[in-house]
Amino acid sequence: MSHRVIFHIDFDYFYAQCEELRNPELRTRPVVVCVFSDRGGDSGAVATSNYLARKYGVKSGMPIKFAKRRLESVPEATFLPTDFNYYSEVSESAMNLIRSYSDVFEYVGRDEAYLDVTKRAENDFTKAHHLAQQLKNLVRSNTKISSTVGVSSNKIVSKIASDFKKPDGLTVVEPDKIESFLDPLSIKVIPGIGKKSEDKFHEMGLQTISDLKKIDVFTLNGLFGRKTGTYIYNAARGIDDEPVSPRGDPIQYSRIVTLKQDTKDFTSLSKDLEHLCTEIHEAVVKDNLVFRSVGIQFIQKDLSNRTKSKTLKNPTANLEELKKTALQLLRESLEDQKMLVRRLGVKVSDFAEVSGQADITNFF
Repeated sequence: MSHRVIFHIDFDYFYAQCEELRNPELRTRPVVVCVFSDRGGDSGAVATSNYLARKYGVKSGMPIKFAKRRLESVPEATFLPTDFNYYSEVSESAMNLIRSYSDVFEYVGRDEAYLDVTKRAENDFTKAHHLAQQLKNLVRSNTKISSTVGVSSNKIVSKIASDFKKPDGLTVVEPDKIESFLDPLSIKVIPGIGKKSEDKFHEMGLQTISDLKKIDVFTLNGLFGRKTGTYIYNAARGIDDEPVSPRGDPIQYSRIVTLKQDTKDFTSLSKDLEHLCTEIHEAVVKDNLVFRSVGIQFIQKDLSNRTKSKTLKNPTANLEELKKTALQLLRESLEDQKMLVRRLGVKVSDFAEVSGQADITNFF
C-alpha cells in the first residue's frame, strides 16, 4: 500500500533567531522579541524568545512585564521590538529554497510550511528521511536558519512530529508507527487543543493521547460539537486526509546570494545580479505570472539591510526588462553606497496571471 509523504518544516524560535543572525552577540544572551502595544512602557506581549530565555520560563504570549520579572536577575537579557519586514525577508529566502524541494508546497506562515514530497521521495520513508536532512542542511547553509522537520503520511502527524525534537530536530513517523508514536504524548500536542480543552480533559482524568482514545466520538461531539469532536477523535488516531495545497498567490518571489567576497564594485555585483534575475524569471514563467514591481536588496557588512525598488508602467515577464531594471537599481544604489555588500538579492512582486497569451508584454 502506498502512502503520502508529507513534511512539516518549522523554523526554530524564528524571530529571535533572526535577531541572533543580525547580531551574533545575542546568541549567548536570553533574547525576548516583543510586540509592544501603543500604550507605551512594557505594555504588550512576547512574540517569541530564544531557548536561553525559555529556561527562565519566558513563553510566547506572556505579558512583557511578566517576562522582565522572570529575567530581572539576568542583566544581559535583551528585549527587542519585532521587525516583521526583516523577518519576512529571511523567511522568503528560506521558503524559496523549500518550495524547490516539494511536489506541492503550502505556505502556512513566516516560520512554517507543509510539503507533499510523495513523488520526489518515491513513497519511500527512508528516502524521505534523507531528503528532509538535505532540506534542513540547505536552509541552514543558505540562510543560517536552523529548522525542525516532521515527516509522516499526513499533515497532523507531521506537525506533531516537527515539535517533538526541538530545536534542529528531524522526526520520521512511518505509517505503521503512528500509533506507538502518538499514544504516550500529552493531549495538548494535538494542533488546535488549547488550554481550556486540555483542562477539560484533565478533569476527566485524561492526560495522554492513549487516554483520549478511550473516549468515543459521540462523547467528544457532545463536548465540543460535531466538527471539532470528530477532528479530535481522528487526530488522536493519526487520521488526516487533508491534502497539502498551495495557499493564494505569492506576495513576492525573491532570490538572494552570499557574495564570494564583500564588495561594492558594480561590475562584480552585476554578474551575480543577472544570475539571480535568471533564476527568478524561470520561477515566474513556470507559474505563469507577470510582475510589475522589481526590487534589489543589499545585506551590508554589518548585516544591516538596504532595499530599492521600482514599479514598471506595465506588467511583464520579460527577462531582459527584469535585468535592465535590476541593473538600473543597482547602479543608483551604489552611488551613495558607503559600506561593502555581503549579500545581494533581487525580488519581483505585484503579480498578475498570464491568461490567453504567451507573453502579456506583446499586448502592451
